[in-house]
Amino acid sequence: MPDHVILTAEDHRDLRIRTERAPALGDAVMTCITVPSEFRRVQTHYPILFQLDQTRDSFTALAMFGFEPGENLFLTDAGWDARYRPLAIDSQPFLVGRGAGDVRQVHIDMASPRIGVGEGTRVFDDTGRPTPYLERIADQLRALDTDYVASADFFAALRRYELLEPLTMDVTLDDGSKNRLVGYHVIDEDRLVALDDAAVADLHAAGHLMPIFMALASLGNIGDLIARKNRRANHG
Repeated sequence: MPDHVILTAEDHRDLRIRTERAPALGDAVMTCITVPSEFRRVQTHYPILFQLDQTRDSFTALAMFGFEPGENLFLTDAGWDARYRPLAIDSQPFLVGRGAGDVRQVHIDMASPRIGVGEGTRVFDDTGRPTPYLERIADQLRALDTDYVASADFFAALRRYELLEPLTMDVTLDDGSKNRLVGYHVIDEDRLVALDDAAVADLHAAGHLMPIFMALASLGNIGDLIARKNRRANHG
């Protein structure tokens, strides 16, 4: 069970975080949340898919690492095999909390396997000041929180112009085994191309056009992900 607490120098002066990447540290995940402002960096390595939360009737963007729950094809014995990790996974075990008056706070999950016992990167120095590591994490959390809130406008625009279509994809591996991807959406390229000038101008003015193109471009990484899965199967 998660154990989220407010991060303070008083309570966490000697806290250390294990920053290496491994399944045992919580990195064995198929997807993680991403935000439009980082799509350009995410699409370098990962497919970007969209998922509808039926109860909230809202979409979330996801960076895709594997084809089944618990599978991260970017994890190797040497660590994480990609130059960029999405903010939501790179900032763990920290998260944004809300205090009185909706003030943002840095929280930490004390139940995380990343909590180091005598090993790892320090969060505060001997004087109780944030280390450069914590300052970087705080910047990541600020960007993630701000951009997650702002992404509501992005998804509203996608729905306004009906630019999301359901994705069903059957992936057949070299050994004949199959994986089926269902429950996700992608950008409808045909609808995007058919938009009139006013719609395109609207999307561009709001800053939505670039992340749309980045999400479309990211789908080329599905082939790379299949290749990773095949290599793992062939060496397994």
